[in-house]
Amino acid sequence: MSALKLPKKDENVVQTGEGCCGGPAPEGVAACCVKDAEAKAIGEEGYGCDTAPVQASTSPSACCGTTSSQPPEETSVAISESGASLSNAQSNDSVRQAVRQQYGRVAAGDEGCGSGRGGYDAPMANAAIESQRLGYTAEDVRSVPSGANMGLGCGNPQAIANLKSGETVLDLGSGGGFDCFLAVRQVGDSGHVIGVDMTPEMVSKARDNAEKSGYQNVEFRLGEIESLPVADDTVDVIISNCVINLSPDKPRVFSEAYRVLKPGGRLAISDIVAFAELPEVARQDMTLYTGCMAGASMVSDVEAMLRASGFTEIRVAPKDESKSFIRDWAPGTDITEYVVSATIEAVKPAT
Repeated sequence: MSALKLPKKDENVVQTGEGCCGGPAPEGVAACCVKDAEAKAIGEEGYGCDTAPVQASTSPSACCGTTSSQPPEETSVAISESGASLSNAQSNDSVRQAVRQQYGRVAAGDEGCGSGRGGYDAPMANAAIESQRLGYTAEDVRSVPSGANMGLGCGNPQAIANLKSGETVLDLGSGGGFDCFLAVRQVGDSGHVIGVDMTPEMVSKARDNAEKSGYQNVEFRLGEIESLPVADDTVDVIISNCVINLSPDKPRVFSEAYRVLKPGGRLAISDIVAFAELPEVARQDMTLYTGCMAGASMVSDVEAMLRASGFTEIRVAPKDESKSFIRDWAPGTDITEYVVSATIEAVKPAT
């Protein structure tokens, strides 16, 4: 297996918002660097930095209580060949914040699906065409409210969900509501669909889509998939499309899924999994992480997490044909030598 190739970027370019003591803070966060953002995320005043993001130059100014032009040794960062940088002690909350901000920009239309997949100058994709590449039909695409389909995902969980009239469906990472609106057609007026997303812009977009189109039995809740705003034993089917790989705490996601499913309830998920160990340089690349690649778990690890949560009838089926579109997410890299889309199915025992 060859080492992962990442495209070279101009080493003299420093990203907007990059602090001198721990890498760039996520855009739009009132912090000058990652360590300052992490401190504020857990309720501390900060890490000694200015409270506003800084416009960095190739000669860092004083930051975090030091006037040195070099970062302190204990706050060194890992810098990948792609130019992205992460604190060695990157926290789960910082990862979530980066993901939230990335997909907030997608929801706002500031970035298209290609750039939302990792920022490697991937071409803008037409959402309708992209969704059909993922396995949806032209009728699926036409049937949802305008703006619900953003071409995001890595498969079609509807194809394996076998939804029935009257069922309650939960979509983890519901985005603009595309899969939720498709599920409503399957469960009918007697069913109910719940979408959960941690990005406020996505939830607002989905709610607006539902209201404009007159949907009565679908709702969208703001929340994290590691701590679902859903009661115990209330859901028949959980669907999700290319979202769980973005979680920094996947065991917790599967435990929460098990909690909210009714006995006999089932998972029907499309997600990115790894079939070879990703190099550390890729794991530490936030561009690849928010692009749904660097956070992929090995197939055996996914199966183990599902078993540990209590699931049975576990089936993880990689789809080699998915490499054709994953390759477009990070042009110029060898990412398809490591990751692939897969369907993930499991059942919560009836007793």
